[in-house]
Amino acid sequence: MPTLILPSYLITTAREAPKKNWGVRVIDDRIDDIGPNDNLEAKYPDDTLIDATDHVLAPGFVNAHVHLYGVLAHGIPLPGADQTGGGGWAFLDDFWWPLVEDALDHEMICAATDWVCAEMVRSGITSFYDILEAPFAIPGALLAQKQVVDRRGLRGTLSFESTERVSPENGQIGLRENADFVNHCRAERHQTLVEGLICFHTTFTCSAEFIKQAFALGEELDCSVHMHCNEATFEPEYALKYFGRRTLEYYDELGVTGPRMQASQCVQLSEREIEIIAARGIRVTHMPLSNCEVGGGIAPVPQMLARGVTLGLGSDGYINDFFEVMREAFLIHKAGQQSTTVMPADEVFYLATEGGARALGWDNVGRLAPGYQADLQLIDAVFPTPAAPYNLYDQLVLWRNHTHVRDVMIAGQWRVRKGEVLGADLGAMRARVHANAERMWAKVK
Repeated sequence: MPTLILPSYLITTAREAPKKNWGVRVIDDRIDDIGPNDNLEAKYPDDTLIDATDHVLAPGFVNAHVHLYGVLAHGIPLPGADQTGGGGWAFLDDFWWPLVEDALDHEMICAATDWVCAEMVRSGITSFYDILEAPFAIPGALLAQKQVVDRRGLRGTLSFESTERVSPENGQIGLRENADFVNHCRAERHQTLVEGLICFHTTFTCSAEFIKQAFALGEELDCSVHMHCNEATFEPEYALKYFGRRTLEYYDELGVTGPRMQASQCVQLSEREIEIIAARGIRVTHMPLSNCEVGGGIAPVPQMLARGVTLGLGSDGYINDFFEVMREAFLIHKAGQQSTTVMPADEVFYLATEGGARALGWDNVGRLAPGYQADLQLIDAVFPTPAAPYNLYDQLVLWRNHTHVRDVMIAGQWRVRKGEVLGADLGAMRARVHANAERMWAKVK
């Protein structure tokens, strides 16, 4: 049955001003029509009507970079001195790799995936890209994850962060995990909202031959190739020491830069590296909260946007309430640039929706317009001060959080109603995460 959703404000795209008393018509998994609420009611009198007075109807958020398994490390006990200190290599080699990623198994991965999917959709996230690194949980880890994501009904891209840090053989298993998963999802494309891509870690855990092999697979399968890039000073320093040039200069020399490249983080960039990103059409994802948490720095996002770089926002699996992610993106660059005009609220909202979709290579997600996927959210619009088209983006970015999301629809299916995640026993899901966190933490204890 076609559905009319009639809010007080409609955001079609953050590139335009919000439309007061406009709504949408949804048929199956698509937006069929948009227009003034009165016109839609008159035009489609037999449609199911959703009264969303005092709410904003907006595109669902696109979390363009998340590590779903990361929730298991929240609050992890550390023996003796804090092993996360020092950043760079110490963070990875002493803490994250041995105590988190190397400890993961399928049950841990699925428990974390289930919880974070519910957490994300509750905060208005309808689409995401996840990066899994669990070298002792392959093969089969992505298929196990996919079953969970399919049950929750989110739109997602799943990948395994293949790396040679364990062994060259393990790296090859990781690449095969990705390639097989891409083909599996394509075979089921009419039954799933999940897809895959090719992913590897970094220049300091992967050889030149391995990196070129990953991009050759991306070319063969016609899909994106993702990597972490310059999250802190460590990687560009490593590249200068061992390759005689910075990270993106090295990738450029290998001949792999281009629109197929999806680079996350991109915090510590030289002017030349920004030029390469812009000139080659590399897509970038920005994680402002986690960049602060690991002491990586402030990414030159305003500079990249000024060059026309395609850019989205991600939670990195740290804090998955996307309002908090947007708020940090809104604030941190003002402090970094010492300017109140940098990163206005409408730009941030765009990065959280359509910008993220473009960064992930989706051209029919992130906007509420005829023909686009019906991925949407209803957000409480009763603010302490009056809302208006000229201030609505600021009101949403600065004074909303996940508790203000009333309903969420993905591909035409309601997944959250009145703040409740449908079909989710959050108590049982939390208990499962606790049990698996304790199993993982046992190695630390």
